[in-house]
Amino acid sequence: MKKTIYYWSPCLDKVGTVKSTLNSAIAVSKFSDDYKVKIINVFGEWEDFKDTFKKYDVEIIDLNFNYHKYLPRKGFINSRLSYLVIIMLSVIPFFFLLKKDKPEILVAHLITSLPLMLFNIFNFNTKLVLRISGFPKLNYLRKKLWYLSSRYLHRITCPTLELLNKLKEEKIFPQDKLFHLQDAIIDINEFQSKINDKNFLPEIDLNRKYFLSIGRLSRQKNFSYLINEYEDFLKNFNEWDLLIIGDGEEKKKLQNLINSKNLENKVFLISSTDNVYKYMQNATLFILPSLWEEVGFVIVEAALSNLFIISSNCPNGPSEFLDNGNSGILFKSNVPGELKKSLDFYFKNTKDLEIKKIKTKKNSLKYTRFRHYLTLEKILNNNL
Repeated sequence: MKKTIYYWSPCLDKVGTVKSTLNSAIAVSKFSDDYKVKIINVFGEWEDFKDTFKKYDVEIIDLNFNYHKYLPRKGFINSRLSYLVIIMLSVIPFFFLLKKDKPEILVAHLITSLPLMLFNIFNFNTKLVLRISGFPKLNYLRKKLWYLSSRYLHRITCPTLELLNKLKEEKIFPQDKLFHLQDAIIDINEFQSKINDKNFLPEIDLNRKYFLSIGRLSRQKNFSYLINEYEDFLKNFNEWDLLIIGDGEEKKKLQNLINSKNLENKVFLISSTDNVYKYMQNATLFILPSLWEEVGFVIVEAALSNLFIISSNCPNGPSEFLDNGNSGILFKSNVPGELKKSLDFYFKNTKDLEIKKIKTKKNSLKYTRFRHYLTLEKILNNNL
């Protein structure tokens, strides 16, 4: 009889952690003969993915009624109020679910404070795996909760070595429980299917020469900096356009910035799409201006698509993925003039930089679903 592994990842928006959770669950279900995978649909956040999970035999457990669309999510205060509502409405059904089902493993990705608190208070016949992603603020309350919970944790995983080493330095968790587990980003079959999709309808003429950037239109992604830098770059290289793919709370602000600089015919905001690979296939290079990232799902996908990558050296992951600049170009994050300088350097040394592009594509293959599964299996079975 298969053991059960549950995923807990209640999310307000479709951020990178959503894809990380989804791909991890799919990877285990697809490649493991030992586990039956189930994902907890806490408040309706996984409704749009039910067909995908069904395809890969991942079972959905509805913990509550669907109130996802009613929760405010814009702004720090609103999102924190939503988290509080989620915790209050979930604590009792989540407790009874763990007591009744007794899953062998629970992997907690988001709003991890609830499972941590429950495991501190009650005894469950479940091994708790804490996934720490992003760029967590190590404030007193978070560090205290993590420290108190460490004895009840089976494993703690991090997507980057930088974050792993930082947590080791803080000495919050026992060192032998901390592991590096790269995100499951790439599905080779999906990549090939989307590259060959004949029904794809782009929002813009892909025969034009353009640079590409992709991400949620939020402060973290720092697209206003990209637009400002691109305006200066155009003074000497006017033949290239800039495509930014994404949606988010800063869309109006960014469009106003584009308009104020009279760049409507050079910088284009394109709505989120299920097929970014088609845009990557025709781009000249990929730019990541973020203030912080894990690794950055889009730069892994860009590398797989044979794109050269220019990225900020923000924490935690881009520098690691680009091998400290040996597999791409890194610029000082959010410093005026630094991205333009990197773009100028690229065009003066394009041929010499081709070898870096090859290295980056090799790096992208470390982030497949299969590689993620193999590492996770070793972590769970203490074989690393």
